[in-house]
Amino acid sequence: MTKLGFQLYSARNFQPYSEIFVKLGKAGYAEVEGFGGIYADLDETGLKSLRAELDRNGLRMASGHFSPDFLDGEVQKSLTIGKVLGMDSIYAPHIAADQRPTDAAGWRTFGKRLHEMSKPYKDAGFEFGWHNHDFEFVKQADGSLPIEQIFEAAPDISWEADIAWVVRGGGDPFAWIEKLGPRITAVHVKDIAPVGENKNEDGWADVGHGTVPWAKLLKALAGTKAKHFIVEHDNPSDVDRLITRSIASFKSF
Repeated sequence: MTKLGFQLYSARNFQPYSEIFVKLGKAGYAEVEGFGGIYADLDETGLKSLRAELDRNGLRMASGHFSPDFLDGEVQKSLTIGKVLGMDSIYAPHIAADQRPTDAAGWRTFGKRLHEMSKPYKDAGFEFGWHNHDFEFVKQADGSLPIEQIFEAAPDISWEADIAWVVRGGGDPFAWIEKLGPRITAVHVKDIAPVGENKNEDGWADVGHGTVPWAKLLKALAGTKAKHFIVEHDNPSDVDRLITRSIASFKSF
């Protein structure tokens, strides 16, 4: 049985995290994925305290999101965060709209930046990759896609595949799993509500309660190197519902 993780960003509006950890542990999650808001401002003592709290609830922070600027500018701190919390994988998760390249050459340059950025983390033994949203699947003027430019320019980084964002970007997730399967080392397990539903949750849904064909996708992903499967919902209205329904669905697939 694949261990299921939970992206803590999903619970940012349901504080304190100490209570979220208890809920996740009781529900049967084995891992969590962190993000900058969890640990960027913690010193080593704070990181050790967070690690101890996770340990008490049977949770491991196996992976973490760090902004590209933080990964570039705070290498030693990023390495310390990863090591103290026990991560094996580090992912750059996003680039702000006003910083995104506007053509294929710009995306290749960004890919080269990720390639260079990855070196100290890979040298330290971490998996290092890019986590997508929808904008990487929107065609450029020359017909190419940012996701293609990024990975061509960064041949040694991996992909944390956020399948629901692939769908929202207009991509066929099965085709992309086939094309970039060797790069996939982690997967965000999230769902999209039927058209017109869950507007108060930005159109997202609990896993198994939307339109993304997860049972079939997990079979397709079985041939990849994905070792972390992470539940995420960008704007849940009820975190308890998200936690319990999503793991129940995942176990049923």
